This record gives sequence, structure tokens and C-alpha cells, in this order.
Amino acid sequence: MPLDFSFLIPYVPQLATAARITLTIGVFSFVLALAVSVLVGVLRSGRLPWIVDFLLGVYVEIFRNTPLLIQLFFIYYGLPTFGIVLPPVTAAVIGLSLNSGAYMSEAVRAAISSVNKGQYEAAFSLGYNRYQVFLHIVLPQAFRIALPTLMNYFTTMIKETSLVSVLSIAELTRVGNQIYARTLGPFEIYITIGAVYFVMTYSVALVSRWVEKKGIKWIP
Repeated sequence: MPLDFSFLIPYVPQLATAARITLTIGVFSFVLALAVSVLVGVLRSGRLPWIVDFLLGVYVEIFRNTPLLIQLFFIYYGLPTFGIVLPPVTAAVIGLSLNSGAYMSEAVRAAISSVNKGQYEAAFSLGYNRYQVFLHIVLPQAFRIALPTLMNYFTTMIKETSLVSVLSIAELTRVGNQIYARTLGPFEIYITIGAVYFVMTYSVALVSRWVEKKGIKWIP
């Protein structure tokens, strides 16, 4: 069956807007997930009161062992039961960042644990206190180790934004479904949507490689 993409031309501006919304949600979610992962990863690497360590562990295990779609449903449709009503985009960003933050925090914690313990002893012998050792010696090395893994999560997060279409957000997948319903051209529209996702994720992958290459050099 010959493919005809010409019927999609009037929808190009709509698809471009949807791609911008998709990329915006992905970028904001990644920035928040990075903050969550560093906070949780650093805290769980230290000596915490057992209740704090337990609660952080519960957060990580819940978000790692339940589907992202269910988490999005709970945040958007479930929280209003408790009087917390969030706009769709806000709920999507929170859901994506908490989900990826749980995975990324384990990468941060593993990176901190992989720093040679002898460096702690050497730094203490030079007069550094625990805070200075962690901030100036351990954290830069851990970030260097975890950076490739964290950037891979950025690429994955762009693809996972397709799930937020269930929150009635006019992102790429939802707009693609709407165009399909109007035109009944499934092959052409989904090939186009897939191509747009590929361009975005491959661009992010290229940026990630550049950040890994240049960023690692900048880290002391």
C-alpha cells in the first residue's frame, strides 16, 4: 500500500507545538529528577536515623516497583481525593521526576560507594572535616562516575513522556492520536510521530555524549 504523507501538511504546526510541549516536560522532569536523585542518593549514603533511611527506602522501592502509568494516575486522579488538585502538566512533571529520581538515586548512591575509602582517610589526615571531604573529594568523583548513567535516564525520560498523554496533555502522542482519529491514516501519522521522537531522543543522546565528554573534564 503506497504511503501518502501529504495529508499531514496542515497538521505540521500542531505537531511542532506538541513536540515542544513533550521536550519541555522532559527537560523540566529531568532537572527535578536530578535534584531528587542527588538529595536521596547523598542522604542514603550517610549515617541517617533509621526512620529517615526507612522512609527514603520506601519511596525508592515504591516508585521502582510500580508502573509509571499507575503513578501518574494516582498523582493526577488520586490526590484530589485528599484535596490536592494539580494541573495536568504539573502532575506529569512530578510523576516523571519522582519515578526517574528513584532510579537515578540508586546510581548516585552506587557512585558514592565506589569512591576509594582510602581517599577518606588521606583527606582526614590532611585536616579536612567530614563535610569538606564529601563536598570537595567524594561528590565530584561520584558525579563523574554517575554522569553517563544519569544522561541515559534523560533519553529514556523523553520517551516516557508519551505516557502523560493519559492526563489530557496535548503532547506528541496525544496529538498524534487526535490526528489519526480525524484522518484515519495510522501508518503515516505513527511513522511521523516515531520519527519526531527519534529526532528528539537522538539529539538528546548527542548532547549527552558531549556533556559526558566535556563535563567530565570540567569536574575536578
